[in-house]
Amino acid sequence: CTPGMIMSTKALLDRKVNPSDEEIMEAIEGNLCRCTGYYKILQAIRTAAENLRKANE
Repeated sequence: CTPGMIMSTKALLDRKVNPSDEEIMEAIEGNLCRCTGYYKILQAIRTAAENLRKANE
């Protein structure tokens, strides 16, 4: 699931620098993961978005 999550996240963050949780879930909805309850993935995407925003300041 990881490569799909990464590609979906990259596409999302290319379009939107501060996505909402709803937008994140919509972006990754086609990727299935049995490893987590998606909480850690959501948290990681939020962190990535925050780091990108800081880097672009």
